[in-house]
Amino acid sequence: MRMIEQAEVCGDKPVYGNDGQLMPYRWDMAELVFEVIQEADGGYCAECLTENIFTEGDTWQQLRENVLEAMTAFFFDRPRPERVRLHLIRDEILSVA
Repeated sequence: MRMIEQAEVCGDKPVYGNDGQLMPYRWDMAELVFEVIQEADGGYCAECLTENIFTEGDTWQQLRENVLEAMTAFFFDRPRPERVRLHLIRDEILSVA
């Protein structure tokens, strides 16, 4: 799995995400970036760096769906972004002793 996933679109053409599924939106704005962390239980939490959008998912696929749903709800009355970037942050502690 890639560490950074993103969905992109071009104009009015049908748009497909990294998983090959049709993306159901017509997007007119720039990119939204979500910082994603993996919780100890294996689930994921995502926080948008520029808007007050937060969501979570038990799997990476569920997180992707929840991010799109949360973003759609947030932008219900205005144009949506062109792209959404999920940036997975991995924090690891190494013992040196």
